[in-house]
This record gives sequence, C-alpha cells and structure tokens, in this order.
Amino acid sequence: MSFGQGLSGLNAASQNLDAIGNNIANAGTTGYKSSSVQFADVYANSRIGLGVQVSRVSQRFSVGNVSSTNNQFDMAIAGEKGLFRLEQPNGAVVYSRNGEFFPNKEGMLVNAQGFYLTGYGAGTSTLERIRVPSGNIPPRATTEMRLQLNLPAGATAIDATAKPFDPADETSYTQPFNYLVYDSLGNPHNITQYYVKRESQNGDSVWDVHYAENGTEIPGSKATLTFDSAGRLKGQDVVAVTLPTPGGTNSPAAPLTFNVRYTGSTQFGGEFSRGNPYQDGYATGDYASMSISADGTIIAAYTNGETMEMGSLVLADFSNLQGLKPIGGNAWTESGESGQPILGRPGENGLATIKGQAIEESNVDMGQELVNMIIAQRTYQANAQTIKTQDQVLQTLVNLR
Repeated sequence: MSFGQGLSGLNAASQNLDAIGNNIANAGTTGYKSSSVQFADVYANSRIGLGVQVSRVSQRFSVGNVSSTNNQFDMAIAGEKGLFRLEQPNGAVVYSRNGEFFPNKEGMLVNAQGFYLTGYGAGTSTLERIRVPSGNIPPRATTEMRLQLNLPAGATAIDATAKPFDPADETSYTQPFNYLVYDSLGNPHNITQYYVKRESQNGDSVWDVHYAENGTEIPGSKATLTFDSAGRLKGQDVVAVTLPTPGGTNSPAAPLTFNVRYTGSTQFGGEFSRGNPYQDGYATGDYASMSISADGTIIAAYTNGETMEMGSLVLADFSNLQGLKPIGGNAWTESGESGQPILGRPGENGLATIKGQAIEESNVDMGQELVNMIIAQRTYQANAQTIKTQDQVLQTLVNLR
C-alpha cells in the first residue's frame, strides 16, 4: 500500500489552488498576466504511476482590456507583442506591461516601484531614461507666410498719380489685411498688407501690394500681382519682406526677412477673402502637457500652441515569452530560456502600438478562474479520499487475525 499518489495529488492540487487564488487576487492589477499550473505524471520503472508532479507554471500573455484614464503619463500597449523596457536604479533592466507612470522629483518617468521608463532620444537610436519635458520652447523667426487670396474683380481701380498710396488714407488703397510675424527673439510684429487695384494693362488686372509695420511703410517692400482674364495669378507670386532692425533698442533681434507666397491666389467676382493664412514663426511658450502617439513618439505641448517631439518609447519582444523570469511588481527579467530582447519602436517589425492616456487591465477571466477553482477543489477532495481509502484498506489488513 502507498499513500504517495494521493499525497502528490494533494500537493499538486494545492499549488493549482495557489495559482488560481493569485490570479483572482490580481484581477484588478494593471498589466497583470494570469498564470496556470501544468502537470505531468510520475513513473519510475513501475507499471502503475507514482502520482503527479507540477511540471511548470506558465503565464498567459494575452492582451487585457484597454481602458482610458485621462492621465497624460499613462500608456497601454495595444497588442500582444511588446513590453515596456524599464531600468532599476542600479541599472538592471526589467520588462513590464504595466503602463502606469508618473514623474519623480528629477522629472523622470517611473513606475510605482521606482523603475525608470526608457526610450530613444529625439532623432537618435540611443537608449535613455525618459524625462518629462520642462521649461519653455525657444521662439522661431518667421521665414515664410502663405496666403491664397481672392481679390474682388469688380473693385474700382485707383489712379496712382492722382491718389498716391498712403497708409493713413483709406481712399488710397482697396483692401488692408493684418497679421503677425515673429523675429529671432519671439517679438511679435504687426504687418499690414495694403492691396491697391490699378488700371488694367494688356488685358490683365494689376494689383500693387504695399507692406507696413504699425502703419509705417516698409522701405523696399512692394509687390505687383497680375491676373489674366480667367482670374489666374501670373508672374510674380513670392515677395521678400525685410525688417532690418526688429525689436528696436529694448529687445534687439537679428534682421528679419520672410517670404510672402501668393501661390494659388485669384481675382474672381465676389468679396475679398484670405483663405487660411499660415506663417511659420512663433513666440516662446511654457511647457503645458505631454502626450504619446500610437508610434510611441513623445510630444510636448506648449502654451503658444506649438508642439515638439522629445523622443520615442522603445518596446521589447522575446522569442520565448514563457522563458521570462517573474520578479514581482508586474515585471520580468530575461533568462537563458527567453533569449535576448528584440527592441524596436511601437508599430515597427510587428510590435504593438501605444494608446496614450490609457492602461491595460489584468487579463484574468474571473468566471473561468472560479470554474477552475471548483475543479481544483474537487480534485483536492478526491485525492484526500484516496488517502482515506488507503488508510481503511491498511486498517483492514492490520485487523486480520
């Protein structure tokens, strides 16, 4: 008689219950991957098996539900392939699916265990710890402005000899238009364009364009726009405007030269329209918030409405995820069985993409775990019953006279 089979069954069922209980306990743990116990029978030169043993505890790396958090530092891996690459304070590298991060006192993005999130620096492939953007964005001087105008074909021509252009005389121009440009220090400059319709020449309509800053005409800056009988712009469509001393003595800046591009402008019947003006300069702005795009690009937003790419996340994949060694805190380390990590940007080479302001929930199926718990409980009871039966048989033999 042997109690070995029953004892091994009790031990295996107990470990199975432990795994199920751990899954249930972590049903609300962000990024948790449920585990399951795998069994194998035991034979040792015997026609009858010697019981059961736990062959391994495997983890299911299926994707959990992704839910929004509206936290700018949260991020979820939207797919099976990929883990966040984290660095411990001592430099050791671990991997996780938990995307709950926050800035520490140094401005670095860390998780609850204090592990640093890593990625690529802006424009490089160098791995580094990700820092939350801070400070302000430097200003950018205007180099180009684009206008797609419609000048009214029915406007009355103004005789330049009888009525020379004067910014202070509204009767000396047909239509004004104001906009801002910025110098190298981010100082704004209010530029006004004055459109003056002239007498037609050779069947073409002619408009003069004068440029002024704060009501004073800018010397050497004047354009002539010519339209054919179909209202299409012909000839000159780009004008260079120069402010030699922007900013004045209080805020001296580099000389400002920018091109005004009229490509696509027309002269049709109807009202004056300016389309959607665009100029590429801006003033300085303070850091406002951070966001993560689907390809892992880290984008800083500033109070002046501009954005700047600060770097990119890196994801890691392994040829054998089951070979990863769990260390707690929703993290794993590589091992000889897992192989070396395959690094890349989200969305590249089959890696998953990123969803910002969201987290990946635990992949525990509570209903399935409760069913598994009932089965494991019955298995435990059945093994206990075999031990009880063996005891009764042994007692019968002892009582033989």
